[in-house]
Amino acid sequence: MKKIKIGAALLSMMFAGVNAQTLKSPDGKFEMNFQLKGGVPFYNLKYEGKTVLEDSKLGLRLFKDTSIKFASEIAKPEDAKNDLNNGFTKTDEKRDSKNETWQPVLGEKKNYINHYNEFAVTLNQTSTDRNIIIKFRLFNDGLGFRYEFPQQKNLNYFVIREEDSEFDFPSDMKAWWMVADYDSQEYQYQETKVSEIPTKWAKAADANASQTLIKNAVQSPLMLKVEGKTPLYINVAEAAVLDYPASHLEVDAVNFKLKTHLTADRQGAKGYMQTSATTPWRTVIVSPKAEVVMDSKMLFNLNEPTKYTDTSYIHPTKYMGVWWEMIIGKSQWAYGQPESNVHLDKTDFTKLTPNGNHGANNIKVKEYIDFAAENGFEALLIEGWNIGWEDWFGRSKEYVFDFQTPYPDFDIKMLNDYAHAKGIKLIMHHETSGSATNYERFADKAFQLMNKYGYDAVKTGYVGDVIPRGEHHYSQWMINHYYRIVEKANEYKVMVNSHESVRPTGESRTYPNYISAEAARGGEYDAFGGNNPDHHTILPFTRWMGGSMDYTPGIFQTKLDYYFPGDKRFVKTTLAKQLALYVTMYMPLQMAADLPENYKKHMDAFQFIKDVAADWDDTKILSAEPGEFVHTARKAKGTDNWFVGGITDEKAMDYTVDFSFLDKGKKYEATIYQDGKDADYIDNPQSYHIYKKTITSKTKLPVHLVRSGGYAISIKPVK
Repeated sequence: MKKIKIGAALLSMMFAGVNAQTLKSPDGKFEMNFQLKGGVPFYNLKYEGKTVLEDSKLGLRLFKDTSIKFASEIAKPEDAKNDLNNGFTKTDEKRDSKNETWQPVLGEKKNYINHYNEFAVTLNQTSTDRNIIIKFRLFNDGLGFRYEFPQQKNLNYFVIREEDSEFDFPSDMKAWWMVADYDSQEYQYQETKVSEIPTKWAKAADANASQTLIKNAVQSPLMLKVEGKTPLYINVAEAAVLDYPASHLEVDAVNFKLKTHLTADRQGAKGYMQTSATTPWRTVIVSPKAEVVMDSKMLFNLNEPTKYTDTSYIHPTKYMGVWWEMIIGKSQWAYGQPESNVHLDKTDFTKLTPNGNHGANNIKVKEYIDFAAENGFEALLIEGWNIGWEDWFGRSKEYVFDFQTPYPDFDIKMLNDYAHAKGIKLIMHHETSGSATNYERFADKAFQLMNKYGYDAVKTGYVGDVIPRGEHHYSQWMINHYYRIVEKANEYKVMVNSHESVRPTGESRTYPNYISAEAARGGEYDAFGGNNPDHHTILPFTRWMGGSMDYTPGIFQTKLDYYFPGDKRFVKTTLAKQLALYVTMYMPLQMAADLPENYKKHMDAFQFIKDVAADWDDTKILSAEPGEFVHTARKAKGTDNWFVGGITDEKAMDYTVDFSFLDKGKKYEATIYQDGKDADYIDNPQSYHIYKKTITSKTKLPVHLVRSGGYAISIKPVK
């Protein structure tokens, strides 16, 4: 229990308002108070009079100069005089407000509402005569704040040792969390009390291709719940992570406090700053309804509008891929034998001994193109088309790919001509093997090749340790790299889908060609270590808060012993749940990930994947509970068609779909795809039932979801 803080809390309440500045949300339900206590900045947050955050400290610690030593350097007491976390006096304050409606290029709704009240306080550190601004924005769904550093005589260049923004909660809560890591977000979510995180943390991580764990810290977005008669759902995250490292959350399990922990480089530096500059926004989204938290667009609102003058090339895309068969081990990315020790500028790949199992070959790619075209898809991703895959992983090899030269059995011109003749565009794949420097070296030539052959989308990948060595996937240098590539892609009118990159935090508003990312434990893990049945019900409250994910659903053949007798691996969902994911997960770059041969056996169910939209005019979160279930309805862009999807965790559930979101007085034809009566995600995952029904806005439809099951509904107006 947090007993030791009660006295301090009472004293704080007695003197609250003496030196505090108050900010209220537009609807008046939130109240944020800021004050200096002994020269140290603090803030707190209340919702409808109930304390969400107790007085929480703000500030940053800095290195003494910009020529720092390595991470072994130990902070000395005298170094504290460089910090920006104490000795402040308030010199100015400004207030502002905004109520605007803006349209995302691609989004879950046609219009996003950006409505907030703002308070910006200027603080002067008397001993050093340095100024910082702390800016708060209070929305009707929560709080965002950041630090701003004006250009000034005594603060031009500085290096951040750590940012110490705190989130001090008054009580223990349920948390849905994953271990913090400088290099990976590909972990299973855990569901425990905040107080239990340290005892569960050590067993919450499994191995990854690149891994730098932060003990007793968790990743954001972090989903929390105050349980009881008046539950409260809280999401802690960040927005607009640009020219700054991504952050994690250190856990004080005794005092229920979280503190920002920035991703470091090899020297232990967190951020190299030059004024004028700003940090990302720290965000706290709060509601008594889980659906409101899940529906929040705060992270997007805290990003700047795009400066792109042309966004006409950015479009939703439904695609297939020569990919899943490599993931499950049926074919390979490499053309030559393993351990071929290839050199891109020296090896004659036509003389390599083929391994006989290369996936990206002319015959197979044409088969995929044929199936995709016959079924109305727009694009086909092909991985393993380019030379270099023989020694791409685990070598710390800088010059590993050139992103231009195809393997001998991949005729890039012929396949592009063949695809375009059938109305299919190919999606380029640029795996970097973590060698970001090499990718930047070849970026122009790679995108020029894409332009030459009519590719308008690229999937980038960052598997393995980062080069330049000593950087991490979420350190400042790599954050800047991701957006250098995105801006370069915009020069060539190319959309970007990144994998193993940093998680998005609303930046698609500013960089709308960054249409998707992986940045979490995606569908590929169904063939690796597995994804638990509750995984899909947590991701919309965490990873999806800041942007689209390329989850790669649509797996119909969920048992891998179908390919490899005796193989125990399986996708832990029913087939109907795989359909539902196309609605519960927002994916403007939307993949049908399974093999054509498996879709051909279930063309009646495949019809939903063919019909479902990838971009939306409206989204309604019908009902949701993190870790348990999600039910979502979406209206397709520019039409009167709706799609509904519902999923559950390892527990079966009954649910009644209320269609009151439909236009009154109209009739619709609904096609329902749901779990069969004998379906089970372990014993009988391919059992499903499809039927049609005429519905109106007054219709209420009962559905049954089996364990890790789901349903999907396609709704069209009756003319």
